[in-house]
Amino acid sequence: MKPESKKYITTVGGRPLTFETGKLAAQAGGAVTVQFGDTVVFAAATMGNEPRLGQDFFPLTVEYEERMYAGGLIPGSFFRREGRPGTDAILVSRLTDRPLRPLFNQDIRNEVQVIMFSLSSDRENPLDVLAINAASCALMISDIPWGGPVGAVRVGYLNGELILNPTYAQIEESNLDLRIAGTADAILMVESGSNEIDEELMISALEFGHQAIQSIVETQAQMAKEVGKPKREVKIFSLDESLVEKVSNRAAREINEALDALHTKHELQDAIDALRENVIIEYTDPENPEEIAQYKEAYEEAYKRVVRTRILDQGKRPDGRGLTEIRPIWCEVGISPRAHGSGLFTRGETQVITLATLGTPKEAQEIDTLSPNDSKRYMHHYNFPPYSTGEVKMLRGQSRREIGHGALAERALLPVIPSEKDFPYTLRLVSEVLASNGSSSMASVCGSTLALMDTGVPIKAAVAGVAMGLIKEGDRHAVLTDIQGAEDHLGDMDFKVAGTSDGITALQMDIKIKGITSEIMRQALTQAREARLAIL
Repeated sequence: MKPESKKYITTVGGRPLTFETGKLAAQAGGAVTVQFGDTVVFAAATMGNEPRLGQDFFPLTVEYEERMYAGGLIPGSFFRREGRPGTDAILVSRLTDRPLRPLFNQDIRNEVQVIMFSLSSDRENPLDVLAINAASCALMISDIPWGGPVGAVRVGYLNGELILNPTYAQIEESNLDLRIAGTADAILMVESGSNEIDEELMISALEFGHQAIQSIVETQAQMAKEVGKPKREVKIFSLDESLVEKVSNRAAREINEALDALHTKHELQDAIDALRENVIIEYTDPENPEEIAQYKEAYEEAYKRVVRTRILDQGKRPDGRGLTEIRPIWCEVGISPRAHGSGLFTRGETQVITLATLGTPKEAQEIDTLSPNDSKRYMHHYNFPPYSTGEVKMLRGQSRREIGHGALAERALLPVIPSEKDFPYTLRLVSEVLASNGSSSMASVCGSTLALMDTGVPIKAAVAGVAMGLIKEGDRHAVLTDIQGAEDHLGDMDFKVAGTSDGITALQMDIKIKGITSEIMRQALTQAREARLAIL
């Protein structure tokens, strides 16, 4: 017998957004399709039955796969089938993962997998924000415990007005391309490219987008209530608070002493690691790996609390800077004798060199995706080798993170690249991270500006970028300018802002807590502007 499907319809920008479930993929934990225009995305969310023991993180994977049949197309590869996900698909996977992850209990050890793919593409309405909504809805109606729902929209700025879910053609003409996801109460994820817009317009766009997701969130909540499965009881592997207290009493004084005395990345990390080993030797049986793992986790939590408390109570950061202080900067150009242009940018312990190459128009990259764009003449690639953090790892091609950071830098510089009519060349920039202690993606924006100028490309303006952080405990918070690695790892936000002296060209926000307010966003954007102007 054919199963009964249920449709739920809300409107975004005056057009219907349709959620449907019950017809497809009955054995998944939860499965839905989301339709906007003639563009349709399918999503399924499933949880493993048993926890994965022996690991200290929540095992979530989010995958989006682009199917060319969705647009009535045959893949252009030799095998005429989809291979490994391309750049666009990887970026959609990352975009979807970021607002979902903070709403899970991070002490769950059962594997959760969210898989999405394109069912239909009208090549007018983008698939990416539909994927976020589909993934959220699949989780909401599944048996997987999760703190959603999440809604997502795209915001454009055309003819002096903010618009919702613009088409590809409207995005091409828009001064803003903002993707925003959040809960009913707060913003969780922001990804934006813009043509030098000011901070106030960006805040207005964020508030406009957050208001627009309310109906999407309400629709998903209604679906969960009416057709959702009961949530499964899963074992939670939480830290023993008394163990954290015990370790804190033993180690807090020495952690504070190390933070006061040592400010370079490796000196501080070596001291913190040595103290951890002393604690483990004192308190654990060397033949009991489970006990050792528990004390390691307790020590990491104790260290995190000391760092966060120092920032909130004393305004003291791990490297001794004030909350709004930028690390020392030095730059060079002309590093490579034969590259067409090169720029070296060093900020604190983070160093990036960008090499620029010019080519003929026929060397533009051919695009074989569901978007209407069939080529691009400006490309930005980002490489993050293990030696940049003093580590040794297997080289396995570009990671999702590297692809995402390259796309962010590309988006940041695109508004200042001259048109093909004014500058008839293909441009490829490659940012090589030589050393990293936080904010390497924004350093690649700065190094790329230097490389473009060294090449002689008549860019419209110089672009600089900076990463902002956040420490939030209850009603108290501190926004940090130019975060380093430890502040990213132990903090609550990584908020990257790039732009010129006139305005913002790119913005990306990742958070680990359950959303932030527009007031915190406003403060972060204000501090980022001050830092950007100082760097420029």
